[in-house]
Amino acid sequence: MRFGHIAGDRMLDLVNTVDWRLGGHERTENLKSFTDVVDWCVESDLISGDEAALLRDLAGRDVARAERERHRVVEARERVYATLFEDDPGAAAALAGMYRSAIAAADLVHTGDRWHWRDRETDLRMPRDRIVRGLVALTQRPDLDRLHQCEDARCGWVYLDTSPRRNRRWCDTKDCGDRNRARAYYARQKAKIHQP
Repeated sequence: MRFGHIAGDRMLDLVNTVDWRLGGHERTENLKSFTDVVDWCVESDLISGDEAALLRDLAGRDVARAERERHRVVEARERVYATLFEDDPGAAAALAGMYRSAIAAADLVHTGDRWHWRDRETDLRMPRDRIVRGLVALTQRPDLDRLHQCEDARCGWVYLDTSPRRNRRWCDTKDCGDRNRARAYYARQKAKIHQP
């Protein structure tokens, strides 16, 4: 897998497709191309392998539109981040507008024992529409009181804290957790050396 899947919800994993979110100039975008968006959607079971192949072909024929769609996916990701973590009503309203557009391009259909959205066309906007519908579903989760952001000062990755005591501090204990514990250890050692 190319992308991190640690958040407990695939739409929160989308929010984590930017590294060092809080790191200023170190911030790194991981959805650098429309193909990256397609790859993320395949990893997250939003699109099938056959749909991905068709989308890559369409993107090769209209590079400019594919780039606009990539930009809109990133915009949707940032809107849900601002909605959930900054309580930004403007971002929530913009996300709702994107949602209205996404459901207008699909039909609500019954398959087996469940209802789901079925896109009318497989075109370059399909990944964005599926993502936006997923992002709005994320905002409706009943367990958003478990929503947490990594306590690393630069990381910014987000997740649902499902630990029994709700005390998870890091997105990944082997990455941000180890780095911050080591930093705290060296700070304590340095303080001991400078004590009179």
